[in-house]
Amino acid sequence: MPKVFKAVISFKNMDTVTLIAEEYMKKDRVVNYLMDFTPRLYQESIFSTCTNNNTMVVLPTGVGKTAIFLMMAAYRLSMYPKSKILLLGPTRPLIEQYAEVFKKHFNLEAAKMTIFTGFVSPEKRAELWKTSQIIFSTPQGLENDILSNKIDISDISLLGFDESHRATGEYSYNFVAKQYIKRALHPRILALTASPGTDHETINEVCKNLFIEKIEVRTTTDEDVKPYIKDVDIKKVFVELPDEFIDIKKYLDASYKSKFVELKNLGFTTEGVKYSKRNILGMQAEIHAKIAQGERDFETLKALSLLAEVIKIHHAIELVETQGLDSLKEYMDKLQSEARTGKTKASINLARDINFRSAYVKLEKVVGKFEHPKLTELKKIVTEELDKNNSENIKKKIIIFSQYRDSGSKITKELNALGFKTKLFVGQAKKKDTGLSQKKQKEMLEEFTNTDFNVLVSSSVGEEGLDIPQVDLVIFYEPVPSAIRKIQRSGRTGRLDDGRIIMLITKDTVDEVYYHVARNKEKRMYRTIGEITKNYSTSKQKDNDGNQVAKTLMDFEEKVEEQKPKTNKLRIIADYREKGSNVLKELFDKTELGLEKLDIGDFLLSSRVIVEYKTVQDFVDSIIDGRLLTQLRELKKYERPLIIVEGTEDIYNVRKIHPNSIRGMIATITVSYGIPLIQTRNSKDTAEYLMAIAKREQDEGKSEVQHHYNKPMSVKEQQEYFISALPNIGMGGARPLLKHFKNVKNIINASEEDLKKVDLIGPKKSKTLKDIFDKDWEE
Repeated sequence: MPKVFKAVISFKNMDTVTLIAEEYMKKDRVVNYLMDFTPRLYQESIFSTCTNNNTMVVLPTGVGKTAIFLMMAAYRLSMYPKSKILLLGPTRPLIEQYAEVFKKHFNLEAAKMTIFTGFVSPEKRAELWKTSQIIFSTPQGLENDILSNKIDISDISLLGFDESHRATGEYSYNFVAKQYIKRALHPRILALTASPGTDHETINEVCKNLFIEKIEVRTTTDEDVKPYIKDVDIKKVFVELPDEFIDIKKYLDASYKSKFVELKNLGFTTEGVKYSKRNILGMQAEIHAKIAQGERDFETLKALSLLAEVIKIHHAIELVETQGLDSLKEYMDKLQSEARTGKTKASINLARDINFRSAYVKLEKVVGKFEHPKLTELKKIVTEELDKNNSENIKKKIIIFSQYRDSGSKITKELNALGFKTKLFVGQAKKKDTGLSQKKQKEMLEEFTNTDFNVLVSSSVGEEGLDIPQVDLVIFYEPVPSAIRKIQRSGRTGRLDDGRIIMLITKDTVDEVYYHVARNKEKRMYRTIGEITKNYSTSKQKDNDGNQVAKTLMDFEEKVEEQKPKTNKLRIIADYREKGSNVLKELFDKTELGLEKLDIGDFLLSSRVIVEYKTVQDFVDSIIDGRLLTQLRELKKYERPLIIVEGTEDIYNVRKIHPNSIRGMIATITVSYGIPLIQTRNSKDTAEYLMAIAKREQDEGKSEVQHHYNKPMSVKEQQEYFISALPNIGMGGARPLLKHFKNVKNIINASEEDLKKVDLIGPKKSKTLKDIFDKDWEE
């Protein structure tokens, strides 16, 4: 085994001796687990921080974030040999890359390293969890496993989050981190990213959600990183928008400005103020909020419609400026179709707008005759790069990033027509004959790595974390207004050798705006990280419910005591198909939550209370498609059915349906069926309502949480009703019993041994059943 760590020792006092001794102990611990691996100096320095703290590591793309996790995995397993290591990544191709690194450098039999994705069934994951020691997983499936109690995360000694900047809002990383901190016997978190966010608020949110205590940052200019950074030459190529494009854009600009004049007359905008897309979306959100609060006057509704038109025109302008006439024609045809079918009011109004119509007429005359100058320039660049007369170009690799899939398809087609081997790399969603399964994505990346083809045209799916060694040139077909995406795109080159980046920019268009926006955001990001790193609190962290996170043994013992199951905990059964719902995450720590298949409703709060849960959108959709009436008839089988509608959206505006249809259905629900309907603000509000109702039901001893219909209809339902009423059986046990014994009589006459053979009926339940069936009743 080669020596892995090197150091020069000098010290002046015993504290220094102790510190150095501790560091050597840490390093010695990892040697037995690592193969063919020598860490860099900055990796050793960062590793030292990570061993003692939940740490966020911010490193430029391609300089070895995964290596730090590799070292930490070795260290934690050396400390806790029977523990598990878990690394989460947002996509399957990414976690497969991590697994390959570990198989190459980690001294552990391959059978103990497992990949979890949505393609592995929950039952199989639960089985593999028991035998695996290092698990690589996407977060969504793991979140569901935790919710359904299929896996035990208490024995994980290291939890890693790659692309940790995603840990905002309701992303699955947050729930997994929260549960891990609450349950783990030996918690340690390592978060990895090249770009954690551009402002204090976002970075602090990520740190809070992942319980970060220290931040370690290195940039390309840091002295300990510089020796490993390859030079990346960045070149901007400017093109001019042709007169034919400008002519069309002139009418779109006029249409755009006319809408702002109308908004000003309604009192919603100020003359002379320039509104960005972000401002427009913010204004739209504010108006939606007003409408949700009952402000439905003409001016407010008209302003909302105008803003929808503004957003559509803004997109059309962006297409003509940055993509080309074919993309614009396809988009405007779509709007015309929506106008003809009366699908959206904004499209109808635009089809009547004189300037928008004039732009469309101009477009029809020139489409197909002119290509965007960026496409012309792109073909010229690729032709020069892959000059067939130069044999060295055979192994060259070029990635072209395109914001729009339509443009990506066109670029791929044009380059293949020129004789260059080109493939389109996109996500799984099927759109116009494009869309790649994760298996196909992996195959394509392997082919590109082996230079089976030279040019990869990629949508945003190729920006994040994919390790494609030695890409000679990265081309931005357009700049993006995001520091994170700019950093990720740029990180695809300059990994093993010097790299090059070319940005195609149309002069005096949104391309130039987006270039400067991303550049300024990137500068602000590093400045903000520096400020946060200096001032970041190392005091005890709290989880998102305000509970203290255990740091010391005493803290931990208190935490374990707090988390022991309480006998008086509310019991709620949720339909397992709701497992992606944020309501379940809110209920998980506060109730005894069971996931089962419910034939009726979504949440069972007692034997008489069943709840049908819908978002505002789903509620209106279920009126239109007719599902709701069927669901109402089923809900009436329970004594106290209830409907909860979650969301603050205006219920009359989420779909094109007459308000009287909605009012009529609400009247039917509450009067004809006598079913109460409650509207909640959000998932937290919904969970609080569910717990309040469950508490009333269960505290007052009215009924246990069992599948008990108020009016069993068929003989089958009556049999299920009868058996489900037996202690601790419920519907989950009733059906296996009836399936095994065929009828109620055979169940009652069965021996204790025969009862044990049935799924979900163990020795304890079988004995209880026999006592009920056989013992004499006593007064």
